[in-house]
Amino acid sequence: MTSPRLWAVVGATGTGKSDLALDLAERLRARGNPAEIVNADAMQLYRGMDIGTAKLSVEERRGIPHHLFDVREVAEEAAVAWYQPLARAAIADIHARGGDAILVGGSGLYVSSVVFDFRFPPRDRAIRARLERELDQLGTGVLFDRLRSADPETAERVDPRNGRRIVRALEVLEQGSTTHRATLPPAPVLWHPSSRLIGLHVERAELVQRLDARVERMWATGLVDEVSHLREVGLERGATASRAIGYAQALGQLDGRLTQEEAIAETQALTRRYARRQVSWFKRYPELEQLPPMSDAGAIIDL
Repeated sequence: MTSPRLWAVVGATGTGKSDLALDLAERLRARGNPAEIVNADAMQLYRGMDIGTAKLSVEERRGIPHHLFDVREVAEEAAVAWYQPLARAAIADIHARGGDAILVGGSGLYVSSVVFDFRFPPRDRAIRARLERELDQLGTGVLFDRLRSADPETAERVDPRNGRRIVRALEVLEQGSTTHRATLPPAPVLWHPSSRLIGLHVERAELVQRLDARVERMWATGLVDEVSHLREVGLERGATASRAIGYAQALGQLDGRLTQEEAIAETQALTRRYARRQVSWFKRYPELEQLPPMSDAGAIIDL
């Protein structure tokens, strides 16, 4: 009997990853393999963030078990170091039940943390507590200037308004590290030896059309109402959720800072930029199998 496999279905937003993951799971289950799906989209971790993340409803999941969807409240922080052990535990549980696990999502850091031997920077609660007190007393500007002086390269990658990220970077630097990024070894090593990495690729011009239309659908199907509800349960207190593309712009519309047309246009531009980053991230994966959208799941399994 072959050992259970880990599949990773990755790619830019709007390339059809969820549909392919469902097709794969259905084909595997038809062959007696009780495959299940594990989420690797950072924003789909959040309960209530549905329209803006294109999250499949329970009815759309074709009866296939899904894991790590709706596991955080919008006021809570979701970090990759928190996510990694949960995702790996879910995969191990699926394997223990005799099924393949299908990891699906476009959050590159989250996918990499599961698929590869991923190393996280050190943590020190005492240093972090002290820096958080300084953040409260001095503000983000002072701490960001300190970071920029100590590590300009890292400062370039950090939003100067994001106190949480600034504190984390300074915490790592104080422990002797030169970067706050999690890192891969020079030659990435797979965490699970029986893994297949499937990357969905859509040509740039077609992808732009898909993404722009998707954003328009988000507004047409009620994103602003969704954000209005999430605001009541703490969206703006969430350091991660409140900055999600689309959600931040809908908040701006609700506050009167953006018109609906401006909010949609800004979301479209940011989504296109995010998709470019996703494409660049996943291109670096060794042995990634690049496939067009709507690829036949049965043919993929038989390769």
